Amino acid sequence: MKGVSSTPGDYVYFKSQVPLHKIPIGTKQWRYYDFGPKTVPPLICIPGIAGTADVYYKQIMALSMKGYRVISVDIPRVWSYHEWVQAFEKFLDTIDVHHVHLYGTSLGGFLAQLFAHHRPRRVKSLVLSNTYLDTRTFAAAMPWAPFVSWTPSFLLKRYVLTGIRDGPHEPFIADSVDFAVSQVETLSKDDLAARLTLTVDAASVGSLLLSDSAITIMDTNDYCAIPQILKDELTERYPEARRAYLKTGGDFPFLSRPDEVNLHLQLHLRRVGVEPRPEVVNTISKDGADGTDSSSQSKKNTDEEKDDRNNNMPQGSGSSSSDQSPTFPESSGSSNDPPLPTDTIQLQSSSIDTLILAQVAGEVYQSCLLFTLCYCTLVLVHGGFISRQSV
Repeated sequence: MKGVSSTPGDYVYFKSQVPLHKIPIGTKQWRYYDFGPKTVPPLICIPGIAGTADVYYKQIMALSMKGYRVISVDIPRVWSYHEWVQAFEKFLDTIDVHHVHLYGTSLGGFLAQLFAHHRPRRVKSLVLSNTYLDTRTFAAAMPWAPFVSWTPSFLLKRYVLTGIRDGPHEPFIADSVDFAVSQVETLSKDDLAARLTLTVDAASVGSLLLSDSAITIMDTNDYCAIPQILKDELTERYPEARRAYLKTGGDFPFLSRPDEVNLHLQLHLRRVGVEPRPEVVNTISKDGADGTDSSSQSKKNTDEEKDDRNNNMPQGSGSSSSDQSPTFPESSGSSNDPPLPTDTIQLQSSSIDTLILAQVAGEVYQSCLLFTLCYCTLVLVHGGFISRQSV
């Protein structure tokens, strides 16, 4: 696991732009992000055991800027699937969302199917990634499940992390694993215990009223923690579902292959009739709502910020249009990507080269000076000009 300094720059920018919501509903605490036009039916992302609402930040960034509404949730502290269905339904009622499109990975995909089975009128489509139909395999592999609530936190985290393949990875997959591990470290003992309990609780997905044409199965072909036989069972259950296979991506393709995942999500949403509203993207306020009802004070603050940026802009740099709002940087890192915001003034390339050369020259000079002093001291001591006691 990397240190805090390795936090991805696009994630830092995401956190500065998209607010995290925390609301209590009954005895459950819900933690979620909600960004994009409120008039568009939302895509709700549900993570797996090792995930939080933050792991889908690349999907929130990319899809919201194309006019889609994306909601990413943490799995609340529920201990049974019946409790999950009731809690999730109350959450949807609280945020005033009636019909949803669900995207679930691993445990999240299983929970999405269960909700679609028990509340068929509310679920309009499913995107299932690296998931399964029943929990028998996991229950057999975890005989100590009855004692999970008494297990220390560090042992629970170690058990969860053992499911993530260790060893050499491609750089983008290694980065996705590091980010997922950092999110596991934020989970409490009770959160981990509840999720592991869900994994081994006896349950299976019944028949869905949802048509196979409204289901997309998106799997990775390299490896993941879900056994291939369980993924094959899912494919057999929905024979007419759309297939979206990723050549690589590991356990967290939404982090390691965000461009491909986002493309398949867009194709799925278009396929099930969700029309984006890109025309309101530039007027989305920070709380994720359409900005058509913003107050005059917000407009005044925006104008003042623009004036400050224009006054602080260095000579020769181009100014952006006053009608454009800040946009998210794309996750692909292509040459057309807008740069991440920085607090420093961008220097000309010649100035940067001069500073680098000066810094290198200073370090070389200090090293040479220190070496010379040490060498002279050794010569004088060896020649008897300076006594060893004085040194």
